[in-house]
Amino acid sequence: MTDVRRRVPRTDTVLADPRLATALGRLGPSAVKAAVGAAQDRVRAGQLAPEQVADAAVAALPGGAGSMRPVINATGVVLHTNLGRAPLSPAAVAAAAAAAGYADLEYDLPTGRRASRGRGALAALRAAVPLAEDVLLVNNGAAALVLAATALAAGREIVVSRGELVEIGDGFRLPDLVTATGARLREVGTTNRTTLDDYAGVVGDRTGFLLKVHPSNFRVTGYTAAVAVAELATIGVPVVADIGSGLLAPDPLLPQEPDAASALSAGAALVTASGDKLLGGPQAGLVLGRAELVERLRRHPLARAVRVDKLTLAAFEATLRGPSTPAYAALHADAPTLRRRAEGLAADLDKEGVAAQAVDSAGAVGGGGAPGLELPGAAVALPESYATSLRTGTPPVVGRVEGGRCLLDLRCVPADRDGDLCEAVLAVAAAAR
Repeated sequence: MTDVRRRVPRTDTVLADPRLATALGRLGPSAVKAAVGAAQDRVRAGQLAPEQVADAAVAALPGGAGSMRPVINATGVVLHTNLGRAPLSPAAVAAAAAAAGYADLEYDLPTGRRASRGRGALAALRAAVPLAEDVLLVNNGAAALVLAATALAAGREIVVSRGELVEIGDGFRLPDLVTATGARLREVGTTNRTTLDDYAGVVGDRTGFLLKVHPSNFRVTGYTAAVAVAELATIGVPVVADIGSGLLAPDPLLPQEPDAASALSAGAALVTASGDKLLGGPQAGLVLGRAELVERLRRHPLARAVRVDKLTLAAFEATLRGPSTPAYAALHADAPTLRRRAEGLAADLDKEGVAAQAVDSAGAVGGGGAPGLELPGAAVALPESYATSLRTGTPPVVGRVEGGRCLLDLRCVPADRDGDLCEAVLAVAAAAR
């Protein structure tokens, strides 16, 4: 009998299949050849007939050239860091796609001359926060604070409360970020209580600025005291307020979250924040405040290293000028409406023999915003065994396991995706039969 391994088709022969030839242009040779090689290995292992190699390779082709996969966020956490934080609005996605090729990034079409970079995005931010004399965009919130520390306080002191020396995630700690710039942190007060006199008592010729940090991912309760921006501004030294989450104006849903407009109105010289959290846009760092200070940051050599790219500029501008964002819609989703959707989905699944139940569910802001705030909503409860299969399905559905059940919270799932969610659950149920 002829060894089947001798009948493994040649790679060039398999790649001549029209389906794979087309995929070469869409995915590139690396991904297509990897799929063919895996199919050939299955023939050598006796798991596949030689004539099935092309079909197996086609079936194994990835959906795109990149490895990142879109998921349905059914966790109830709106700004889920592990799932990419704020989903972009359709307007922002379209703007980024328009900027992906050649674009007038630094070019004035009417005159044919060079133009300022990001002028549209910066104008949109100025319009959104009129109290800011000037604004600047960098590549993330940490970069905004680092740039401020470098440009305004390198070799000098930054005065900060001990209760605000936070860790921002992934092991990055504010003291380490700031001192890496060459500035020296002057800690005042205690973990739970800091007063205005604590700040005023250490201010001197070596003071670069007072730093007010919103401890966005934790709460200290009980015997506490903190100094507001308005009080710090009376000392006569510039106050830099790192508000973290990127809320530009007050939101009644988030009364404990600081916003840029209020911080500037209270006397902050600069406000730094993120663009991919409550603002609902792409990852970016925002700097807003006094014109002369923003200009010092803009002209500092480090600004070039943290410059934002064209896709972010396009998506950021569209986020501000376009319709409300998916993050805003999810945060303000109506609990009774979510409950009706959950009941409808559970009923549809029950008709197909899936044990599903509509239950109340508490969502969260996430992304280090509004710790402890529960967002009342609803979820579809399934057996816990569904969780893993849903995560590895197409499309992947990421829920949460709680109380021995898999909960699919609908807060972050647009209503027009309910059908996709239902189909994903039914596919898991069918595979388990």
